[in-house]
Amino acid sequence: LLTNVLECCRPSAEEKNITIHTVCEKDFLIPVNIPLMEQAIVNLIDNAVKYSDPGSKIRLEVHQTPTQVTIDVQDWGCGIEEEHLPRLFERFYRVDKARSRKLGGTGLGLSIVKHITQAHGGYVSVKSEVGEGSIFTIHLPLDSRIG
Repeated sequence: LLTNVLECCRPSAEEKNITIHTVCEKDFLIPVNIPLMEQAIVNLIDNAVKYSDPGSKIRLEVHQTPTQVTIDVQDWGCGIEEEHLPRLFERFYRVDKARSRKLGGTGLGLSIVKHITQAHGGYVSVKSEVGEGSIFTIHLPLDSRIG
């Protein structure tokens, strides 16, 4: 799954000279719909690339605990003001409409991530600091079944 995600995201990252560093503790199986989960992670990485400066880095990190798998996509880009965080996963919501139009997109990417994650019995969260970057985390229960 991660290999496919990285292959899909590599061209846009290379265009901006952005390195994607992957950390995955080990190989493990999680019960997901692979094409849907690939889409969710690609959406997060695409956003990280879009809102990061050329030459920066993105970190894709996967962890497993006894009850869940977490998938973090971290960037050191512009960050998001706290007032916007509660609405980020709404359809068509954009923090900066002018910048979003310039960079492309429909305002659906994070909403799609939310719905894919929920269909797997999980949820998505975000931590962000303006000027410091963002971490988006997909939380998937190990006993999830695609709904």
